[in-house]
This record gives sequence, structure tokens and C-alpha cells, in this order.
Amino acid sequence: MSHIVTIKTEIRDPVAIAAACERLQLTAPVQRTVRLFNAEATGLAVELPGWRYPIVCQTETGAILYDNYEGRWGSDAEFHRFKQAYAVELTKLQMRRQGQTPCEQMLEDGWIRVRAVVAA
Repeated sequence: MSHIVTIKTEIRDPVAIAAACERLQLTAPVQRTVRLFNAEATGLAVELPGWRYPIVCQTETGAILYDNYEGRWGSDAEFHRFKQAYAVELTKLQMRRQGQTPCEQMLEDGWIRVRAVVAA
């Protein structure tokens, strides 16, 4: 029997997008319309290293539009690094908004653990 898993990543928080770009030392995202290979997309444009076209984050819908021609025009690894950085930065922002102090730990397998620091 086959098991199908669908994971939908939504990128909605412009502050977390900017923080992810800063974390990865990328150019700050810019709200604009960009030309992808055969289409246009409007949203927060993020330039990933080695990518021919930027990714476009449409914060209203959570959609991420991009064209990397199945990895020929940009490494999937860079895209995954951005999504991970976004998730970490969004988690830290939400913790701060709730009055918590986030503590980040890089794990050996590449995962990042974020937990709240509790005052003793």
C-alpha cells in the first residue's frame, strides 16, 4: 500500500521573510513584479544564490512562486535553506510577541531547535 504525504509551506509574514534573508545574508526582499521564465509574479521577491529568477512570496495567500527548471536554474537546497530560515525566524518572532525569549540550537543533523528560555 502506498502512503502519500503532502506538505504545504505557506510564507505569510513579511517580517519573518526579511529576517530569513538577513539570516542567510541575502539581499532584503522587495515588493515588486518579476519576470519568471514565461510568466510574471508579484509579491516579495527574494534573490537566492545561484538562481536565475527570484522566488516570489505572496504573503496574502502564502504562495511561493518560482521557476528553477527542475534544479537547472537554481538549487533546491537554497530554497530549502530559505524555508528553514523563515520557519526559525517566524517561530522566534511569535515567541517574542508572546513575551518569551527564544533560544536557538543548531543540531548535528542540520535541524534547528528553538525553545523558550525560562527564567529560574
